[in-house]
Amino acid sequence: METNQLFTHLSAQENAQSFLRTCYQNIDEQTKKSYQNGPTFMHYLQHGLQFYKNGEESSPIVRPVLYFYGMVHLLKGWLLTKRPDYPESTALLAHGVTSRKRKRKDYQFFEDEVKIQQQGLFPYFVRHIYQFNPFPLEKASMRLLLANIPELQVLWNYQQRETLIDVGEINNKQLVFPTSILDHYHLTRNAFVHRIRPFLPPIKEVKEERTLFRIDLQNVIMQADGPFFVHMDNQRLYFPTSRDIYFPYSEIIAHYLILYNLSMLCRYETEWWGELMVSKEDRAYPMIEHFLEVTRRKIPYLIEKELHSIYSDCNGK
Repeated sequence: METNQLFTHLSAQENAQSFLRTCYQNIDEQTKKSYQNGPTFMHYLQHGLQFYKNGEESSPIVRPVLYFYGMVHLLKGWLLTKRPDYPESTALLAHGVTSRKRKRKDYQFFEDEVKIQQQGLFPYFVRHIYQFNPFPLEKASMRLLLANIPELQVLWNYQQRETLIDVGEINNKQLVFPTSILDHYHLTRNAFVHRIRPFLPPIKEVKEERTLFRIDLQNVIMQADGPFFVHMDNQRLYFPTSRDIYFPYSEIIAHYLILYNLSMLCRYETEWWGELMVSKEDRAYPMIEHFLEVTRRKIPYLIEKELHSIYSDCNGK
């Protein structure tokens, strides 16, 4: 089954129920729960996609809200493949993150932060999807999160800030790093390789040349996530240039936190947000505008890939 057709396949209730029955192979009352959850699962996905469609067709002023809730619905559908009793309590219905309620006069978007809460959707999905309990960060800045999205790299370059470097590509067995990256991480080559080893297939050999070093892998990199980030359009692999923006977590997590903050700005900081959208004076405007275009395409793409992976694993394909 092609990844870009899975959401279409799951738009039929019978297919949604069959998909969940496969996901629930090791769960008691497999058939009953898949039958009960099938309509909810289908509607989570369809409503999520509709939010994205409506956001694309709406004014940029309200897009963050629509894209955030589109992502929330897709995440809830994904969670239902792993947690048949979700939501187990009303506490899980909260977003699970917070942002500053009032912005200072010298407010800088890139320095703004979101804080992680102990209850709500965010800590729930990072626990049950990514096995973080609790999530290692207490807060994250917009600069850190935006720096780790490959499709934004060109805009960072225009700001004289290279945040990611191209180190390879999907379906390849080799990565190439400039030796200068070791200075930015304050690590020896061996210590650097040791740090990234858990995120890669088994390493076959490390070769050092004059200004770079190559890492040969035993198997091709089929898929990747933080600290290796994949550009959606060219399937190249990118890695953070320095320790201060190192983000060894899923890009999906970064999009959730950025979208949450943008949706809060859109709803509650109407003067700042309105001025940004109308006058476009703030240097953050191009980054925010392009991020919204990227996230509209990339989050449905990434979550559909994850569901496709579940389908393939459960069916031995």
